[in-house]
Amino acid sequence: MAANTKAYLEINEQLQSQQVTLVAVSKTKPVSDILELYDLGQRDFGENYVQELAEKQLLLPNDIRWHFIGHLQSNKVKYIAPFVHLIHGVDSYKLLLEIDRQAKKFDRTIHCLLQVHVAQEETKFGFNEMELMAAMEDIHKYKLLNQLQNIQIAGLMGMASLTADTEQVTKEFAYLKMLFDHFTAQPGNDQFRILSMGMSSDYQLAIAEGSTLVRIGSLLFGSRQ
Repeated sequence: MAANTKAYLEINEQLQSQQVTLVAVSKTKPVSDILELYDLGQRDFGENYVQELAEKQLLLPNDIRWHFIGHLQSNKVKYIAPFVHLIHGVDSYKLLLEIDRQAKKFDRTIHCLLQVHVAQEETKFGFNEMELMAAMEDIHKYKLLNQLQNIQIAGLMGMASLTADTEQVTKEFAYLKMLFDHFTAQPGNDQFRILSMGMSSDYQLAIAEGSTLVRIGSLLFGSRQ
């Protein structure tokens, strides 16, 4: 199934007018589908699986900005460290340390988003509010000690509950925006600019609550098999 170029052009125009970044989620989709959107100007693509991302990166143009949006295991960071543009789902301090270690090997700074658990489902990953506050304090402390120099915390990411209750989804997005605003207001967080929330089913609600980046897959590429 080819990419839905008509939907892409409409969504992209809307998001550009609202200064929201579109990440086209291309997991499980063939290289030919990605190239369709690439040829229309899309450069940010998101993948969930390390092996699939590493394979596609070799086959596609070098100016693509690859976003890793899945649950990342520490032992797989090394496979995407040479090229990944942004890692969305950092949900533990252990993972952050490994990203920093691998980035150092390639003399890179890897930008990361801390994932916050805002949904009702226990199956979703992420820091709770207290863990997030502690992690940000630790990161600031270690950077002052010239450690963690190869990562940049660029913002927060979260996924709302999978529900038709728009009031619940809006509440969860608003909570994440409140946490985001808390950190952007603090000195030394000049690079803390990305609030990644919203997918195909709820991106309009996310934008209304202040999202700066949305991850859209099925509206652009159709449902996954």
